[in-house]
Amino acid sequence: MNLNIDLSVWQFVLLLIDYGIKIIAIGVVPEGRRPSSSTAWLLAILVLPIVGLPLFLLMGSPYINRRRHRIQQEANALLSDVTASTPNHPSGRLSPEVESLIQLNRNLTGHPALIGHNKGLHASYEEAILAMARAVDRAEKYVLIEIYIQSWDEVTDVFFQSLARARERGVEVKLLLDQIGSLKYKGYFTLGKRLTEIDVDWRLMLPLQLHKGRFRRPDLRNHRKIVVIDGHTGFLGSMNMIKREYKTKDRAWIDYMVEMTGPVVTSLASVFAVDWYLESEEQLSLDMQPYDDAMTADSNHLQLVPSGPGYTTEPNLRMFNSVVHHAKEKLILCSPYFIPDESLLEAVTTACYRDVEVELLVSAKADQFMVNHAQSSYYQALLEAGVRIFQFPEPFVLHSKFILADPNLPERDPLCMFGSSNMDMRSFGLNYESTMLVAKGDLIEDFTQLARNYKKVCHELTLEEWNERGLLRRYVDNVMRLTSALQ
Repeated sequence: MNLNIDLSVWQFVLLLIDYGIKIIAIGVVPEGRRPSSSTAWLLAILVLPIVGLPLFLLMGSPYINRRRHRIQQEANALLSDVTASTPNHPSGRLSPEVESLIQLNRNLTGHPALIGHNKGLHASYEEAILAMARAVDRAEKYVLIEIYIQSWDEVTDVFFQSLARARERGVEVKLLLDQIGSLKYKGYFTLGKRLTEIDVDWRLMLPLQLHKGRFRRPDLRNHRKIVVIDGHTGFLGSMNMIKREYKTKDRAWIDYMVEMTGPVVTSLASVFAVDWYLESEEQLSLDMQPYDDAMTADSNHLQLVPSGPGYTTEPNLRMFNSVVHHAKEKLILCSPYFIPDESLLEAVTTACYRDVEVELLVSAKADQFMVNHAQSSYYQALLEAGVRIFQFPEPFVLHSKFILADPNLPERDPLCMFGSSNMDMRSFGLNYESTMLVAKGDLIEDFTQLARNYKKVCHELTLEEWNERGLLRRYVDNVMRLTSALQ
């Protein structure tokens, strides 16, 4: 009898705990989240509480620890103060609509639009690495490197050797790499030692170091790709510092880096300086270029759009949406991971219904199983709305990220955005990203030509072809779509 009573009591207690968790989750999880994200987390917690609750506690918040969040907010305020006297954009005609976009980003991030001189869109993988190495060889004062994945291999050796030569000349070299991003690639456990041997001052970004009491949400990433030399030359794009095959033998990544000079490099350096302080607590004193709005043939109106957990307003998502809505006749989207939230999906399909010709360039098969199927789950709605989907053939992974609105239509005020940000929920809410808005200049034509080159080798996916996929593929796609919303 006593045993039965004890069991009944425990069953009642467990039932109270179960329902208590569920009732609390319903009132806590939706706060500050998109409906899709709230629904996905609630489903995980209500259906599988043993798995869903620990995952939510571990990865349910997009916010970093209080220190990182405070420093980022203080840096944003300082940037706004320092640039208070700088106009929103260089002199020259811009439409009210484009000026409004520039004002939007300045309100969100503090960065004004500045002149940047286009010194080349390097779309050849190894040539891009060589271009960065050549720039480092010209360095006289300092080199700043902030790249998500780094591996010292047979292809990137030329770059790391240029860093060694820079140190021999007395040039200061500071390097940031993401711990989790680089961890799984060859040579990671000796990379730090090799960097120290050539006297490079390096730090891990967002490290998980429990032995030092350092912990944070484990799936946050610093995904930026930035190189700055002496404050006057900068590189920004989609490339990691690793051979284009990464750790596979049958796949190769397609990427680019843009080389630029001019005042906009100051924006790149300022982002690096904040990230460096977050990891080292060292304040950098860097030579910054004075404001200049003199226009030359290679001048572009460029505005940096940094984003990440320190920015609570998702500036890159707002800018992507704004550029999509800006398009009047033509819109080109290129991303390895196109997993839009509700707002971007609605913006893209609405563009089609406004008779804008919309083209989406993606890999025929993404490099990650879950991402590949989550992305595919959106194809039906996109194709039915009129989006033309172009798939870059295997064995290549189209890792380039950019968007073009009304290219080659000067009367429509063409726009471009390029950089590290994918068009997925992770890049919009979880990753630290660096994206550049091109409001005017020849970089728009360079990216338009790059899109043409990609399309030449792509296969266009039609609605008829897509409707022939099997039930199993549909099911897996839909399941993976649900997981993409767990943020």
